[in-house]
Amino acid sequence: MSALSPWIDAYLTPSRPALTFAAKATLAMVLALYVALLFDLDRPYWALISAAFLQIRPMSGMVIEKGLCQIGGTLIGALAGIVIMALFAQARVPALITLTLWLMLCAYASSLLRNNFSYGCIMAAVTAMLVVVIAHGQPGGVFDIAVARLSELGLGAICATLVNALLWPTPVKTHLARQADSVINQAFTHAAQRLDASDDMDELQQSLTQSLEPLMTLETDSQSARYEGPNGAGRVRATHLLTRRALRFFATLGALHQLLNNQAGRIDAPLRRLAGESAQAFRDAAEVSGVPAAREHLQALRYRAHACPDADLEPLQRRLLLGLREVLGSAMIMLDAREAIAHPGRKRLRAGALSWHRDHLAALLNAGRAGLVFSCLAIFWLQTHWANGQVAMLLGTLFSTFFASRDNPATVCLMFFKGMLVALPSAFLFGHVLLSQANGFPMLAMLLFTPLFLGLLGAAKPQLMGYCLAFTIFNILLIMPSNGMDFSFDSFANRALGVIVGLSVVVMAFRMIPGLGAPLRRRRLVRAISADLHGIATPPLHEAEAGFSGRMADRLLLLSQHDTMLPEDQRHLFMIGLNGLDLGRSCLRLRHRLDDAAPPVRRALHELLAVLATAFEASARGQSPRGIREASRALDEALATHGGLSRDRHALLEGLIERLALTLERQAEAMAKHPPTAPS
Repeated sequence: MSALSPWIDAYLTPSRPALTFAAKATLAMVLALYVALLFDLDRPYWALISAAFLQIRPMSGMVIEKGLCQIGGTLIGALAGIVIMALFAQARVPALITLTLWLMLCAYASSLLRNNFSYGCIMAAVTAMLVVVIAHGQPGGVFDIAVARLSELGLGAICATLVNALLWPTPVKTHLARQADSVINQAFTHAAQRLDASDDMDELQQSLTQSLEPLMTLETDSQSARYEGPNGAGRVRATHLLTRRALRFFATLGALHQLLNNQAGRIDAPLRRLAGESAQAFRDAAEVSGVPAAREHLQALRYRAHACPDADLEPLQRRLLLGLREVLGSAMIMLDAREAIAHPGRKRLRAGALSWHRDHLAALLNAGRAGLVFSCLAIFWLQTHWANGQVAMLLGTLFSTFFASRDNPATVCLMFFKGMLVALPSAFLFGHVLLSQANGFPMLAMLLFTPLFLGLLGAAKPQLMGYCLAFTIFNILLIMPSNGMDFSFDSFANRALGVIVGLSVVVMAFRMIPGLGAPLRRRRLVRAISADLHGIATPPLHEAEAGFSGRMADRLLLLSQHDTMLPEDQRHLFMIGLNGLDLGRSCLRLRHRLDDAAPPVRRALHELLAVLATAFEASARGQSPRGIREASRALDEALATHGGLSRDRHALLEGLIERLALTLERQAEAMAKHPPTAPS
């Protein structure tokens, strides 16, 4: 019963958002098909597929952005196809080789880009493939074929955008506000666990991951807010600020947790009590509804933390108090950013965009796999001269790039394969047995869109999207509605065979070339963190902060995913990521203090930053970090000789570097005792 519950929920008790989503997507496809048939476009079903893909995430700004990326990618792909045919109109094999290289380039770019821009690269690959493959049958009409593909896909994008804007519009600002609430509530819950000095690492990791996931979704999706009026840019800036402050918040919490757990004997009772009260305040703020109520829970405690005297405290105790003040201050800024996401006009916030973690080796592997899939299908097409080999090549091109960046591409492919198998009898019944008896567009629409509506209704539920979206798309591809439809069984069987062959090759490719192995990906992630730490002293401070913070959020999520595959006593990867985030934030704090100091002080600072980066990489391999205290003494001497810091600030600097050295030493000990191994 539990295995069937998502299907029962989807079809027997559908929610109102699911019904709205299915109705809007179906109406967009009806409109696209009607206009395509009215103007007698060559392949109207492309307009249907275009409209269906645009409705996967039906928020208004996202549909507009995805439509623009789709049209832009289609235009670039059409131009690429025209250029290839202009060079190799009479040479099929060189044309296909050049096309394979273009597809690999698009797959590579798609793996490095985000969200809708990645989708634009996929459309550039698919359109070029269609132009080149179809044009070899009619080389004199290359330009007409390119224009036809652009018209069909553009028509689907326009119809989806119009329907989405006019019927039950769902603004992206509502989605962003929900994501921001989730980020802040989970972040405050995580803060309460950290300040309570919890030693349940699984619980801590889970709460942080549950905040990072919506944070990355929020950061990625915020770009589409630009298309929703003049306040959109304000929401984007507020999102950037929330992301930056949330990551600083997590880094400081990690440092406070280490002090409270490992230096408990050196922490006075009043400070421990203040940390406990802060934990309760964050817990209360996470449970209340609305920004004003959450701010009220934290504001009074923030005043208390700033009122605590700190002049006579030891460096580590003072570092704890300053960390509590910083955490509470970051929380207030996060609440301001949350309010600005909902109401951009009330607050003027400024923050630049973040960088993202990009793995070029993984992108090259995805490009090579996409090229191999297309090459195999192209050779099969050339050898058999099979007309429906074009369908197989289309699916191979589309899905080998579309699924490459997913967490489990082989699993997603199998879900699509099962959805395709269910679509076979549906398409035969509705698209050939019943549709052959239809007369006029109303009857055609009623028969054609009944299975499509059912598929979209199930696709509204995330657990079923893979099956139901495949069911919808393959119904369209197997029926191929147009003004001159062929209802013969031979035609249907050929298309079905083309679909099966194309998707089977994609499934086999992901099975045989699954991607970078977990150990290699872990090493590359740790090496990427180390490279960022090595380069943190070079660029301007605001660029270093934006680049490091954005990439670290991605890496923490990936390390968390790898950690869950390891035995419990070897789950140190997420700890490595958190320590890297803390170390990077601390290095940026040192730059904030000393970037304007005398040249000898800056040289000593750069040497210390380089030593810390090297020590992080060594500790991640289980080797004891070296040279930190020597580099710290050199910086102390430079400061004593050339000035630049008050005695008070100097003491804080000593406490910060001592804490970082202790953190890296404990990391080295943990990794030496339990080095991570590949999961069995």
